[in-house]
Amino acid sequence: MEELQKENDELKKKNAELEERLKKYTNGDNHKRYYEKNKEKYKELGSNYLQKLKEENPEKLKEYRQRAYQKRKEKMKEIQECDK
Repeated sequence: MEELQKENDELKKKNAELEERLKKYTNGDNHKRYYEKNKEKYKELGSNYLQKLKEENPEKLKEYRQRAYQKRKEKMKEIQECDK
């Protein structure tokens, strides 16, 4: 029984240590600040991608828009069902 207790304590310590390390990579504030500073750059990249897609593969763009419409429609149904 003591061996299991020791092993459990060791695993808890290791888990806490790994969570601390993980925080370094999942810090949302740093990512948010970066994208706020470079917002225009990423908007431009996105619009360039859409322009390129319009020219090269309009069918793919049509699929994207249809999927987005279907997802919006599903969300609206869920919201209406929750309100009932």
